[in-house]
Amino acid sequence: MEAATHQVSSGGRPRLGRSPASRLPDRALRYGLTALSVAVLALLAYFFVKLAVESRLVFEEEGVLSYVFANNWNVADSIYGALPLVVGTLITSALALLFGVPVAVAVALFLTELCPRKLRGSLTIVVDLLAAVPSVVYGLWAFYFLIPKLKPVEQWFADTFHFLPFVAIGSVPGPNYFIAGLVLAIMLLPIVCAISREVLATVPANLKEASLGLGMTRWEMIRISMLPYARRGIVGASMLGLGRAIGETIAVTIVIGDSPTLGHSIFGQGYTLAAVIANEFNEAAANPLHKSALIAAGLVLFVLTLLVNSIARFAVMRSERQSGRPIAGGGGL
Repeated sequence: MEAATHQVSSGGRPRLGRSPASRLPDRALRYGLTALSVAVLALLAYFFVKLAVESRLVFEEEGVLSYVFANNWNVADSIYGALPLVVGTLITSALALLFGVPVAVAVALFLTELCPRKLRGSLTIVVDLLAAVPSVVYGLWAFYFLIPKLKPVEQWFADTFHFLPFVAIGSVPGPNYFIAGLVLAIMLLPIVCAISREVLATVPANLKEASLGLGMTRWEMIRISMLPYARRGIVGASMLGLGRAIGETIAVTIVIGDSPTLGHSIFGQGYTLAAVIANEFNEAAANPLHKSALIAAGLVLFVLTLLVNSIARFAVMRSERQSGRPIAGGGGL
C-alpha cells in the first residue's frame, strides 16, 4: 500500500505513467493550433495594412472622411466619393436580412418540428442545394424573369404607399435596390436555415415536453420555449448571412443598376462597394488614382464587415447577460 502511494504524484497522476516522448504529439498539436490561430490574425492584419497602403493615394487626394461620406463618384473627373456605394451596400444587405431571415427561420422550424419524418431528409437536401447554385445564375434569373414580373407590382406599391419614407418614385426602373435585396435574401436563405436548423435541434426535448405538458399549443411552445433558447444561434446565423450579402458581387452587379448615385427610394437604381470593384477594376489599371479608389472601396468593405460582426457579437453578449444564460466561449459568434 505504501509503495503504491509513492507512485502517485501530488496531483493524483502516476509518476511512472507515460514517458515524456509519448506526450510530444500533444505538445505538437497544441503549438500547431496556436500557430494557426496566430497566423489567421496575422493574415487579417496583413490584409488591412496592404489595403490601407494601396489606398493611400486616393486618401491623400480626397481625404478619408471626404472619400467615405462624399456623394460624388465621377471617374471622368477623377472625383471619388464612396457614400452612394456604402449606402447601396447597406440597403441591399438590410433588405436581404429583412426578407431572408424570417423565411429561413420559418423553414428551419418546419423542418425541425412540423415536417413529416419521411419528407424531412429530402426537403433538407433541397434547401441546402440552394447554396450550390452559382451567384451568376441567380443574377441572370432575376434579370430575365424576376424583374419583368415584379416591375408592375413595384410600381403599384410605390404609387400606393408613396407617403412612406424611401418608397416614392416616379417610374420604377428594372434593376433596383429591391430586386438586389430580394436576390440576396434567396442566396443567404440556405446558410441561415442550415445553422438555425442545427441550433433548434439542440433544444432539450424535456423543455419542449414540459411546455406542452403545461397546456401550451405547438406555436406557443415554439415561441416561448424554442426561439428564446435558440436566439443566440439564430443571431449568429443571421450575421453569417449578412456577411454573404455584404460581400456578394456578381448577382448584385447584374440587378442593382450600377448607378453611382445616392438613391432616394428602395425601387431606385444604385451601386455597391463589391459591384463597383468588379465593374471598374480592369479599366482602372491605367489610372493609379482610380485603382487606388477601388482598393479603398475594398478597405471600406473590409472595415464595414468587421464593424457589423462586432456589433452583432456585442448584441448577442448583451442578450445572453439579460437572459441569465452563460456565454460559452466569451460570447463569440
